[in-house]
Amino acid sequence: MLEAQITFHRSFTVAPVPRRLFGSFVEHMGRCVYGGIHEPGHPTADATGFRGDVVELAAELGVTVVRYPGGNFVSGYRWEDGVGPPGERPVRLDLAWRAIERNRVGTDDFLAWVGRLGAEPMLAVNLGTRGIEAACDLLEYTNIAGGTALSDLRAEHGHAEPYGVRLWCLGNELDGPWQLGHKTADEYGRLARQTAHAMRRIDPDIELVACGSSNSGMATFGEWERTVLGHAYEHVDFVSLHAYYEPAGGDVASFLASAVDMDHMITSVAATADAVGARLRSRRRIQLSFDEWNVWYQSRFPGEAELEFAEQRHLIEDDYSALDAVVVGGLLACLLRHGDRVTIACLAQLVNVIAPIRTEPSGPAWRQAIFDPFALTARYASGDVLRPAITSPRHDTARFGDVETLDAVATIDDDAGECTVILVNRSPAEPVAAAVTLPKGSWRAGAHFVVEAGTSAVVNSAAQPDAVRACTTTAPEPQEGQLTVVVPPASWHLLRFTHRAT
Repeated sequence: MLEAQITFHRSFTVAPVPRRLFGSFVEHMGRCVYGGIHEPGHPTADATGFRGDVVELAAELGVTVVRYPGGNFVSGYRWEDGVGPPGERPVRLDLAWRAIERNRVGTDDFLAWVGRLGAEPMLAVNLGTRGIEAACDLLEYTNIAGGTALSDLRAEHGHAEPYGVRLWCLGNELDGPWQLGHKTADEYGRLARQTAHAMRRIDPDIELVACGSSNSGMATFGEWERTVLGHAYEHVDFVSLHAYYEPAGGDVASFLASAVDMDHMITSVAATADAVGARLRSRRRIQLSFDEWNVWYQSRFPGEAELEFAEQRHLIEDDYSALDAVVVGGLLACLLRHGDRVTIACLAQLVNVIAPIRTEPSGPAWRQAIFDPFALTARYASGDVLRPAITSPRHDTARFGDVETLDAVATIDDDAGECTVILVNRSPAEPVAAAVTLPKGSWRAGAHFVVEAGTSAVVNSAAQPDAVRACTTTAPEPQEGQLTVVVPPASWHLLRFTHRAT
């Protein structure tokens, strides 16, 4: 059996666990909104049509931030269409996903829903087909107390108090040729700076996210960030990153090592942002917002150009297996390890569309296989992130070359007296005996949660909602702070430890 050594020490502290790391994403796309979070007449729906069973599952998932309304959708969106009496809202063509948009859900509806969930809203503005004025109008509508045309309009719509939305995305994926209003880096960088300047005149306390590259495979990756931040560095707080992964051509070994690409993307964007800051002699430090990430079988999607205009269609509703769950758990561990720079992240999307939650019209909602690694990490990762010192065997992958077989991260919460260790075996075939050294302290074993891919392609469904769930055992008992865990191939583990009573 392969062997590895992992040491965790308080001296290896990265940062406090960023609670915004456990965000998600709701876009007007497929059945994410209509038939997902919103289904009037459903047995669990409230008076405004939002499904109670979905809210309960989203709360169990541990979602802390929800990005809205897009995504590609936002680049053609008129936010004014989604406020006011629902019966009076216009019907529009959504050019992003070639859909009929009836605007039954809009800004006020979403903000009321996210408030019920207890999560923080993250609103995106349209810098594709619109621009500065529309962005400022939306900010006035949401955040100004009253006495202006748009804040008074909000009050007329039944919301006298301002929402105080803090997080704002300055457009979406405007480096992509598929995007409505696609721009060059210079065009977008100037627009982002101008929009940020104007929005801060309305509310100086907002936090702004500039569009970064849509993925690390873009021809402009790196250069896009350098140019955009060259214009907007002093005016924004974050730059975004997006990435989706699948086992291209059945390459499971590379798929299991997807976090290698995520890690490279994070370090590259952080280095680029720091280089721009150094050139500008700025004392500011741009943070990273990884506000779209997940497993997505894009090879199965024919592309939006092949779609006919329709409403509430099933769109990229991937069914996830335990293998996908292991990869998602590994990606989240990577985000945690970079908690000093990645302080916002959004699993895309929340419901139905490449999502941890699925629904059936007039029927049940259930957890997909990727639900548990996210929910358990969100629940138990607290206190400070600890970066591991790892001595691991390595194996070859077609996409990423030679990679470490074992991946790891930990968190320690001294106030609660708890330590959480996450381990991922990236090898499709080899088990690893991992010798783990915990931070100094007197520890006793708690729960041990496991997702093991094996060879099964079983997925959860309405008929079998719990076919793929994390198994629960007890972690090995530490002896003087040390323990050994046998980590099967293609598996994800979360181990809990608590301080012994003295």
